[in-house]
Amino acid sequence: MEINKEVYSTVHHLIERCKDGVKGYKTAAEDVEDQDLKDLFRKYAVQRDSMITELQDQLHKMGKTDDESSSIEGSLHRAWIDIKAALSSKDRKRILEECERGEDYAVKAYEEAMEKNLPGDLKPIVEQQYRDVKNAHDHIRSLRDNARDNG
Repeated sequence: MEINKEVYSTVHHLIERCKDGVKGYKTAAEDVEDQDLKDLFRKYAVQRDSMITELQDQLHKMGKTDDESSSIEGSLHRAWIDIKAALSSKDRKRILEECERGEDYAVKAYEEAMEKNLPGDLKPIVEQQYRDVKNAHDHIRSLRDNARDNG
């Protein structure tokens, strides 16, 4: 099955946002002190990792491979860039705000992807991943809101 440039570009963009998430969450999990956040961030890093694999498998089925030039070793997307500063502040609310900001970019990428004409098997996968990303975003946001309430 031939894949058009727009579909490839869309999937590649989702993979990049997932890679940002993996990297951001791994960094956060290593440095955050709250055990509940450490566990949650690890879980989301693993989730994004499996989403990358799923998307790369779809590309492979369409005769394409993901361009690894901007791989995990590459620079972290600006959405996650302030996570280190937030972690060093040890401010739970600020850490969660930075994670939520990273998730905002992921949610937006998935919303844009779902507006595209995605072929066959790809569409339900992107829709499911969108729900997972949206749930993660909303969970992070509610934790952030609770952190604010607890001063």
